[in-house]
Amino acid sequence: MTTERLPNRWIIAGAAVIMQVCLGANYAWSVFVRPLTASEPWTLTQVSAAFTIAMACLGIGSAMGGRWQVRVGPKVVGTTAGLLYGGGFLIGALAVANHSLWLLYAGYGVLGGLGMGIGYICPVPPITKWFPDKRGLMTGAAVMGFGGGALIVSPIAARFIQSDGVPTTMAIFGVAYVILIPLVVQLFKDPPHGWRPEGWQPVSRVAKSATRFDVPPGEAAKTWRFWLLMLLLSLNSSAGIMIISQASPLAQQQTGLSVVAAGTLVGIIAIFNAAGRVFWAWVSDLLGRAQVFFLLFAIQAGLFFTLLSIHGVLPFSIAVCAIALCYGGGYGLMPSMTADFFGPKYVGSIFGWILLGWGFAAAVPSPLLIAYIRQTTGTYEYAVYAIGFVMLLSLIFPILARRELQRQTAREQDPEVAAASVQSVA
Repeated sequence: MTTERLPNRWIIAGAAVIMQVCLGANYAWSVFVRPLTASEPWTLTQVSAAFTIAMACLGIGSAMGGRWQVRVGPKVVGTTAGLLYGGGFLIGALAVANHSLWLLYAGYGVLGGLGMGIGYICPVPPITKWFPDKRGLMTGAAVMGFGGGALIVSPIAARFIQSDGVPTTMAIFGVAYVILIPLVVQLFKDPPHGWRPEGWQPVSRVAKSATRFDVPPGEAAKTWRFWLLMLLLSLNSSAGIMIISQASPLAQQQTGLSVVAAGTLVGIIAIFNAAGRVFWAWVSDLLGRAQVFFLLFAIQAGLFFTLLSIHGVLPFSIAVCAIALCYGGGYGLMPSMTADFFGPKYVGSIFGWILLGWGFAAAVPSPLLIAYIRQTTGTYEYAVYAIGFVMLLSLIFPILARRELQRQTAREQDPEVAAASVQSVA
């Protein structure tokens, strides 16, 4: 009798990061904003809408991909994601070459956004299952590449745009994604059911607070905990995405940076976006997920109230990078927090539905709002201060999440409640 040889889980983690780097190129969109408004008869709001549509479709694609992956596995889902995402860039290139705003929305926005969402969710279930001993850290690392994609793409895209134009730049990246993403997803594989690292037992306070049961998506959506998680992610994302979507023009306005220098800053912001997904996820393994969300909201409240008073290049860069660090932290925390509440088996599907709600609660209104306010008033002031107040009000929700995790742990330590829970989710 032969025993199946298990793959190296660290190789799977590396493949996940590469895939997410490709998908995270969407965050480099601000580099395209000024060239498009300068060369096309499109307003800032119209150009920013392409990014907004893509982010909204990310949520739809995540919900679709998470549910589909439970049935067919990560390889099929990831390959499909790569073809859709790369194809979206190719259609976007065709749209700009033909001066068609609606084709840009359909290609880069809808098709590329759906592929981005389907692909974004793809590595999360395998990583959650392969790393129960480092759930926060490794799910944060898996989505780190998504935040860091703009680091690679932004300066390259800025130079390609200057020398070859927007259509050629989008086409080059589209071809690369169509080829690379389907290749790396062939390394993805789920571990056997119930697998644990040899000798590992859940002994830390954070590990003990995680549920021992797997709740199906339909049952999870009926709980207020599901909607609380969606609210936490949406509130945190709405703050950071306002700045990231307008990082290049905002930096030029506040500090007088050139287009290329602002594009470089977008890349630096991407470093902190990516680092936040790992750093805060790692901290959450030590302090708790809800406690870290409280810190994210508190830090951002202070930053948004001071941002527009900063005009020096260095202090402004520090402020927006700190916002990006907190923004990325929400994405690093949420997969592990979802698994803590509902178990790892259906985490991809449940997290996908959380992202769907996030797409319409945060990704749609925030970038459009800040672009519209800037276009109509000539300043970012009103939008930035408003989100600062929202961050202050949001501090109550991590407290509610922490209390719910404590109640969950108490319930599952009761033998009668634990037995009933097993029957209800069987």
